[in-house]
Amino acid sequence: MTRRRTGKGARPKLVGVIASEADLRAALQMQREPDFFELRLDSLSPIANQLEKKIPRLRAPLIITARDPREGGVGNLSRPHRLDLLTRFLPVAKYIDVELALADAFAPLLADARERSVGRILSYHNFKSTPSPRALSAKAQSAKFHGADIFKLATRTDTPAALARLVDFVTNNHVDSSRRSSAKADLPISAMGIGKLGAISRLLLARCGSVLNYGAITQPNVEGQTSLEMLRSSIGS
Repeated sequence: MTRRRTGKGARPKLVGVIASEADLRAALQMQREPDFFELRLDSLSPIANQLEKKIPRLRAPLIITARDPREGGVGNLSRPHRLDLLTRFLPVAKYIDVELALADAFAPLLADARERSVGRILSYHNFKSTPSPRALSAKAQSAKFHGADIFKLATRTDTPAALARLVDFVTNNHVDSSRRSSAKADLPISAMGIGKLGAISRLLLARCGSVLNYGAITQPNVEGQTSLEMLRSSIGS
């Protein structure tokens, strides 16, 4: 598969999050769809059969994820259950999102995605803090090692200092400034904040180079998530 590149200056992409039956209904009725829809399969598991029938009516490429409960997943789904959901919906996906911590455990699935020319997003979620840019750089390097096409991260931004660390990581393209040598992972980054400054972080990071920017279609499903339309207005897309 040809690696997807999103260079500096490229328009940030909008992702509408479908995490409920209400989101699905609204997405099907949109007059102006986003660049992608994300299917939160952990949340949508109870209506998987209905979802499968309605997917052909969604008019934007799909990102699929079945989030681990330890990283914000809904329904406390077991790993085998999540794997089954991802495998089931992989044929309709443009991208698959798997937690970086599970890259080894889900390696066969990620290899299958590559064979199908489905892009691979490896993600990291920290609901307690925003680590240093150096620590985030190490995560990005690990994502690249595991074959990611995009490294996605969501970290807590309750303070200006935490938000500044996240912005610094994105705007400096994950360069470890404490070293003289470059620590670039040469990997597109999707970044967003959670918490008190989550909403402003998403608007700011979209302008700072975050390649995928996630917005709620109806109700936010995480603290600080802004609406898809607010993101659209901010980016000018």
